[in-house]
Amino acid sequence: MFKKALEAKSLQRLSGADKKKLKRTIKQKFPRASDADIDALLPPKAELTVSKFQNRVHVYGVEGSFPMFFDVDGRGTEIFPTVYALWKVPELLPAFILKGGEVSRFIVGGADLMFPGISVAEEGLPSFSTGEIWAVRVPGNPAPIAVGTTTVSSTEAIKAGLRGKALRITHYYRDSLWESVEGCYVPNAGFLEDSVFGDPSVLETFQASDNCADVMVASNAQENDIGFKGNEESTDAINGHSSSTTGNNCADQMISHVGDLKVTDNVSADGSNTGDQPILSTEDVDVLLDRCFLQALHTTVMDKDLPISGSTLWSNHVLPCRPPGITLDIKKSSHKKLSKWLQSKSSAGLISVKEDKYKKEAVLLSVNRSHPDYISFRPEKRQAEKNYQSSEPAGTGSSGQSPKLLEVAEIYKPSVHVNPIFSALGADTQKLYSASDATDIVFRYIENQKLVKSTDRSVVVLDATLCDALFKGTIKKGSTYPTEIHKKDLGHTFINRMQAHHMVTRGSESTIRKGAVKAIQIMTERRQGNKKVTKLWGFETFLLDAEALASELQKKFACSTAVSELPGKKGHEVLVQGGVIDELAKHLTEQYGIAKRYIEVLDKTKK
Repeated sequence: MFKKALEAKSLQRLSGADKKKLKRTIKQKFPRASDADIDALLPPKAELTVSKFQNRVHVYGVEGSFPMFFDVDGRGTEIFPTVYALWKVPELLPAFILKGGEVSRFIVGGADLMFPGISVAEEGLPSFSTGEIWAVRVPGNPAPIAVGTTTVSSTEAIKAGLRGKALRITHYYRDSLWESVEGCYVPNAGFLEDSVFGDPSVLETFQASDNCADVMVASNAQENDIGFKGNEESTDAINGHSSSTTGNNCADQMISHVGDLKVTDNVSADGSNTGDQPILSTEDVDVLLDRCFLQALHTTVMDKDLPISGSTLWSNHVLPCRPPGITLDIKKSSHKKLSKWLQSKSSAGLISVKEDKYKKEAVLLSVNRSHPDYISFRPEKRQAEKNYQSSEPAGTGSSGQSPKLLEVAEIYKPSVHVNPIFSALGADTQKLYSASDATDIVFRYIENQKLVKSTDRSVVVLDATLCDALFKGTIKKGSTYPTEIHKKDLGHTFINRMQAHHMVTRGSESTIRKGAVKAIQIMTERRQGNKKVTKLWGFETFLLDAEALASELQKKFACSTAVSELPGKKGHEVLVQGGVIDELAKHLTEQYGIAKRYIEVLDKTKK
């Protein structure tokens, strides 16, 4: 529902009567919610707003804050909480627990929840009816990642052998609704960019409380702070430890220095730690924190991304820099809290931070790259893995050979609007640039011209050249041109003023075309005799030959195929007998590596 960005057609405040009606509806719809829970989500004295979208969806929230509920049809019959609401009140909905964090990448990618991905407890599948609203969580993390409605009842699911679709997802972490608000955040360090895992601090606290008697007091204190009650079996499953292994870990002591710490033999192919993980002392954790932080500052934290929140810095930059097989927990350090650790680095002059009064967390403003600690540190050179948009298919093609890997890159050419910015830096205006390279150009320009606002380093003051590059021709007559722009809006505004191109590479064959990438179109319709046919066109963009594709699909689906020219357009159309729209889309993704966002389907046979 929120896979694509939606623009609200209106935003208005709710009247007192509408507020009461909304709260009554929520109370009836979610019987688990107490009056205190509803007041926490929709404060009585706060102004509540409703955003109305073109697809009839109504989104309710607190003015100037985060969306809390959304109504699918605008009639009050299908109201769902957002992930922001579930992060405040996790027990608002019953939740399905995934088998592991690896499964979450499918949910974050926009897929529905299937029964094989659900972890079923020993007492069996919980009872539910068709159409009930449930949340989705990963083991060891109290914060839900998605919400949706059940497609079948628990009785029907058991009869079907726990196969098929369990939950039709309506909203999930990182969809357009989550991203629609300024200052979107994650609730803990387990939330990564493309997946969600157990919260490291919660998992370590839970394990310590169950297996280490000598740290029982500290563990209880952490559990009281977090307020999470986990499942021991699911927690152990995520971390890859059995209870006996964890018990041995509590007795082990790490002798070697953390700088020499390497874990190579204890990590299995799937990334789980199968051996004993060393116990780090407070001093070792402090040293490891410094190493990971400096590694992140050298490799992933760029000045153009600043300012960034402390939680984003921790989950997206610091944690990925830790050694393989090592768990890094800020509570095991001498600082105990992330904000205190960042403040200590700020006092040392390495970084500049400030406290966000609303979110109650530290925000990284700038990095002192001339600091002695930064200069003396030598970052590790890690093997860069080439990130293809496709993965190796499970099987081979009809010829018995694996298809060539596909790469699709969106590139941009400077236009007359932004040419002065490139010329000022001596950059080639005829060259094609990636989005990151183009963004680097505009940020180099503001550094050379010293356009960063002195009182607020997240804001850029526009000079005449930059203002024309970004806004000339877009401002209505009589309106004034902006004088400032936020750093987070600068990059995409600059790129939107350039000419979009795309480069498609398959094996040794490559082509560059103007404009954005056009998606492949798949359509199923009925013909005489109530027969279904599936049409496919637009595949030439991804360097696929019409005749070869038709021949392969004929063997794949054991049906007749035909190739014809598109009427009034360049290109060809492949016609496949039968309603194979879903199977065909899956085949293009698995066999040819075409990402799902480049495939659009339309089934005209459904009423």
